[in-house]
Amino acid sequence: MQLSTVKAIVTGGASGLGRATAARVIAGGGRVAILDLERSAGVDVARELGEGAAFVPADVTAGDAVAGAIERAGAHLGGVNVLVNCAGIGTAARTVSRSGPAKLDEFARVIQVNLIGTFNCIRLAAAAMAQNAPGADGERGVIVNTASVAAFDGQIGQAAYSASKGGIVGMTLPIARDLADLGIRVMTIAPGIFDTPLLGTLPEPIRASLAKQVPFPQRLGRADEYAALAVHIIENVMLNAETIRLDGAIRMQPR
Repeated sequence: MQLSTVKAIVTGGASGLGRATAARVIAGGGRVAILDLERSAGVDVARELGEGAAFVPADVTAGDAVAGAIERAGAHLGGVNVLVNCAGIGTAARTVSRSGPAKLDEFARVIQVNLIGTFNCIRLAAAAMAQNAPGADGERGVIVNTASVAAFDGQIGQAAYSASKGGIVGMTLPIARDLADLGIRVMTIAPGIFDTPLLGTLPEPIRASLAKQVPFPQRLGRADEYAALAVHIIENVMLNAETIRLDGAIRMQPR
């Protein structure tokens, strides 16, 4: 798919990886609808990105809200042919700690946002893409999900986060198979340690320590590097049903 023809919805697009992806798509001539929470910076980000961007507020876990946001996005963009799922949360808790067993509602919340929220957006966006006229190779759409190296190398306290991201990895192939007849590709990116707003809240010594764990390049990943891979996936029609680690060769240690 040529970037100039892209009509993308980017969840979590008001910051971090999502914002960088939206900016790169627009720089390539595409159009983007930023799907993020009402309280996010979505309005300001869409304004900064220019006429090619719009903000469609919704919680990714809410079926009706996401359906409405996708409908509004399609009306603004003239259709939807790309979905990039970047919305997500992370919490840390040991399965059993001095205060007792982990809180089940906190575990469930991470799964609800990261895994179920991702699937919710996939199912609704794919239904919209199925109405597109097929392009080259019969392609009607592209879906890019965001997992994490924690899906493979989960650390102490990451049971919920790792489970949610492992679920995204695990459903990539079956969903790609589900949607193959419709001409919709499905890919997943598993980033390593990236310099996002969430990581920006950590003290600098901790950030520096995390950067040293990356074999090469020995630094934190940059949001635009994620965006560059997302755009390549959109453009390369042979990429389908795979998870790509984007991590500088890091293999996370237990802690």
